[in-house]
Amino acid sequence: MKYRPFGRTGWNVSEIGFGAWAIGGSWGAQSEDDSLAALSRALDLGCNFIDTAQGYGDGRSERTIAKVLKQRSSKSPVYVATKIPPAPGAWPPSPHDRAEDRYPETYLRERIERSLRDLQAEAIDVLQLHTWTRAWNRDPKPLEILRKLKQQGKIRAIGISTPEHDQNALVDLMRNGWLDAVQVIYNIFEQEPAAEFLPAALEHKVGVIVRVPFDESVLTGKYTADTKFSEGDFRNNYFAGDRLARAVARTEKVRAAIGSMEKDLPTAALKFCLKPRATSTVIPGMRNIKQVEANLGVSDQPPMSDDLEKKLHAFNWLRAFWYAGK
Repeated sequence: MKYRPFGRTGWNVSEIGFGAWAIGGSWGAQSEDDSLAALSRALDLGCNFIDTAQGYGDGRSERTIAKVLKQRSSKSPVYVATKIPPAPGAWPPSPHDRAEDRYPETYLRERIERSLRDLQAEAIDVLQLHTWTRAWNRDPKPLEILRKLKQQGKIRAIGISTPEHDQNALVDLMRNGWLDAVQVIYNIFEQEPAAEFLPAALEHKVGVIVRVPFDESVLTGKYTADTKFSEGDFRNNYFAGDRLARAVARTEKVRAAIGSMEKDLPTAALKFCLKPRATSTVIPGMRNIKQVEANLGVSDQPPMSDDLEKKLHAFNWLRAFWYAGK
């Protein structure tokens, strides 16, 4: 396992982290035994960064992580990043929402105490707001509150997970020193962060957590146009209508372009996310030992060649709300 600096925190984190959404639910049935075994195996293989959220199984993911960490005697640090959702309302927040209504101080303090209990931790390594709107950038009151909580020792680093439709909403916050960490969607299909987001993070020494490296698993190449998801699986919405068929067709073109230049499609997808210097860690979702070993094993391989990375730039997909491109 290779390690990279996490912004200005002074931490060195595994370049492949553990995405813990699936072990909380929302991706179909998940065995507790599989979850515990997967996370334990990841730590054995050198993973020291775990990303979770209160919304992943209503705390189930956080509690599973706590159970595994409590059982381990290793003195090597393991960094856990979690997320607080906004108070009930529109998701993503409306530009007309007030920050103090969606992330009020009392609410933030209560939610942080909840994560501290579920994670069985004295402090939260990375506390992220789970979504945001650039309407709050001029007066980011929630971040002022988090700064106070950081000074009080409740959290060690402040972050935001980008709103999917407007990831560049965080660029000004990075430039103005509000954030220690950001979580961003970056993959072979979603390359817009390379324009401004990733350079800003690198310049201002902000840790970058790359999520959705497989574009909700389609870039693993395991789906067909006829793939069905179980009831309650969020991918039923993500790939609604003709979206799955279109994504599968484009994935096959990516596979053809890669050819024999990489071991397989999932390996290429992860290596593409690791190429930017700004990337601190990539967090594929992992549900079992087989997925853990495959994903973490990518770190032991040579990086993607510059030639292949440039070749894959052609697959940037300006789909926005899925209306563009075929």
